Parts: sequence; structure tokens; C-alpha cells
Amino acid sequence: MNEAIVYLSLGTNVGDREQNLRAAIAALAGARVRVLRVSSFYETEPVDLREQPWFLNCVVEGETRIPAADLLRALRGIESQMGSKKIIAKGPRLIDIDILLYGDETIATSELQVPHPRMLQRRFVLAPLAEIAPNLRHPSWAGTVAEFLAKTSDQSQVKRIN
Repeated sequence: MNEAIVYLSLGTNVGDREQNLRAAIAALAGARVRVLRVSSFYETEPVDLREQPWFLNCVVEGETRIPAADLLRALRGIESQMGSKKIIAKGPRLIDIDILLYGDETIATSELQVPHPRMLQRRFVLAPLAEIAPNLRHPSWAGTVAEFLAKTSDQSQVKRIN
């Protein structure tokens, strides 16, 4: 299989958030993802379930040879090894890793939707993604990541911290 460029969104709002992100990024090699670029870390306010601690988010650009479904399983493995439990949908979590893009593919299964279905409406995804790949496009989009960030209606706070 050819190498695919993947973009992953990482988020955490439990425990030592910076250490959680660093540990998850380090674990990506074990999931057969070669990390190419990592955005700055951003402190972001919760958007769906608002009564919870603020998140630390980042986006990783990587390269992998494994199929998207296998990548998803590997990322779920990292989440569970780190002790993340999704007790409440959209609720607090030690680590959450989402596949935003897998090459130019469009995937729609019960387990995985790529491009991530809500990524273009979420400032906490668009800001770090625009930092490392402002001109990124997907065949299904009418614009670049930077253009979507500029016109997003999401007014939630997203602060670059490093």
C-alpha cells in the first residue's frame, strides 16, 4: 500500500493536558504513523458539553501505510492504553484522537467518516490545522482550511499557548 498523508486531531481536558498530548504524539509511531508536523498546542473552550474543563488541542500531520480502518483501531488502542474512557459523549477525556483526513479519500462507514464530518465547523480543529496546512484542500471541499477558518461561525475561544 502507498503512503497516505493523514491529519489527526488530538484533544484532552483531564489531568496533565500537555503531557497527555505529548504521550499520544509519541505513541503514534507504535500505530505506524510517521509524524511529519505537529501544530502548536491550543487551549480551547468546550463547545458541545460546556460544563467541563477547557481542552488542550493540536493537529498532527503524519504518513502511514496502513488502511484507514486499521489506523482507527490503532488510535483507539492508544486511547485505551493511556486510560481514556468515553463515559459521556462529548464529555471530559484524558485523550481523544480523531482522523480528520486520510489522503484524498472519502470514507463513510458506521465506524469512520472521512473527512471528519464536523471538522470544518470547529475552530478548535481549524486553527491548529490552518497553522500547519493553511492551503490544504480535500476534493469534497469548496475552499482551503484557511478559508474555512476565516469564515467559520464557531466563535468559541481558541488560544495558542506555545
